[in-house]
Amino acid sequence: MAVALTRTLIRGATIITMDAQGDLPVGDILLTDDTITAIAPRLDVDDAQLIDASGCILIPGLVNAHMHTWQTALRGLASNWTLLEYFQKMHAGLATVFEPQDLYIASLLGALNQLNCGTTTLVDWCHNNRTPAHNDAALAGLLESGIRAAFFHGTPKPDPKPGETPFWEVAHPRAELERLLKTHQGHSLLSIHAAVLGPHYCTLEVAMHDFRMARELGILASMHQGGGAARTPEGWQKLEAAGLLGPHINIVHGHALSDEQLQRFCDLGMSFSAAAESEMTQGHGHPITGRLRALGNAPSLGVDLESVISGDMLTQARIALGMQRSLDNFAYRTAHGGIPPTSTITTREALSWVTLEGARMLQQEHRIGSLAPGKQADLVLIRAGDLNMQPVHDPLSSVLMQASLVNIDSVMVAGRWKKRHGQLLDVDLPLRLSALNASGTKIAGALGLHPVQ
Repeated sequence: MAVALTRTLIRGATIITMDAQGDLPVGDILLTDDTITAIAPRLDVDDAQLIDASGCILIPGLVNAHMHTWQTALRGLASNWTLLEYFQKMHAGLATVFEPQDLYIASLLGALNQLNCGTTTLVDWCHNNRTPAHNDAALAGLLESGIRAAFFHGTPKPDPKPGETPFWEVAHPRAELERLLKTHQGHSLLSIHAAVLGPHYCTLEVAMHDFRMARELGILASMHQGGGAARTPEGWQKLEAAGLLGPHINIVHGHALSDEQLQRFCDLGMSFSAAAESEMTQGHGHPITGRLRALGNAPSLGVDLESVISGDMLTQARIALGMQRSLDNFAYRTAHGGIPPTSTITTREALSWVTLEGARMLQQEHRIGSLAPGKQADLVLIRAGDLNMQPVHDPLSSVLMQASLVNIDSVMVAGRWKKRHGQLLDVDLPLRLSALNASGTKIAGALGLHPVQ
């Protein structure tokens, strides 16, 4: 017997599609199960559930292209640390006391907060997972949240004990990655990839192993680049010579790359994920946004560390835009002695960094990142009538420059509402927050850091 299709008609919203068809001042969008069926100024459908979205701005679900979700229970703890302090106090300290249950509650609540803020796709860069049980717990939290997740399986980075092989000389555990791929293959909202060390943080032998592994498994490989001297300065040249670079390689941050390297990597189709606020806070340097734009490329954006900053992706887009405009404006004033005649970057381009570019980083632009027939029904309704939003002269600019968590009315992932009328659905938040607080208190206390009650 055929299963009846579920159809939903969202009516009367201002629709920002981020697609070639353009935006609609007022329009309707029809969803069939988990897929967008039609977008038009007016759709008349008899057999669909009607959602009145008048007074709202409808945008694609946001994409957080880089976050260490396992740190959710440590919010604000690292806000005054530089990158060097973070390496020592987090990776060599706090991270070592995490048990599987800590990863579970952090991943669940971190993902729920992303949904609450309008993010429908989360790249969870998990590198505090010393046992298979840690991986399974983190994935259980992501799956329970209902977010669209890309789990990048990483490895812990503690200080080596006497006689112990340091982490930078240890190849990525392929068998565990293969186990996760087999266990979760075919899941509609979850994909598995590799968070490898990369030549900046490991030996050449390890880098060669990890890059070959990713290519052979047909998955994405993401790595940090920057933060001190490289362990293998010649690593990138060796990897390219071995034919191991290409569109499946993602670089996070990208500081210390030369202009020549950046050009080569763009030509090879590699992707880049910036974390502008985190990078400026911890001492990485200026985000590489402008350097990429000069090469006709663009970054995806990530929160990076909720132990340092907030998890709101609209804030990340706003900060990345403001920082690059500032750099561009300063360069113009230096060259010409006056204020530039117009801005170098539009708000539409900045919104693309947290929608389309995040989708491209995951090689899922055919499914997410914009609103178009045939794509997944990942979308966000933003209340445009709120005090901080009125009057709305330019809907897209209002979203990027004015909107905040308070305006996120509803969030849908793959045709299912995860938030409606300002409230997350199907979750006992007080119970979960109690568990998150207990986890954070335990972890911080193990290092003698006691949060203010």
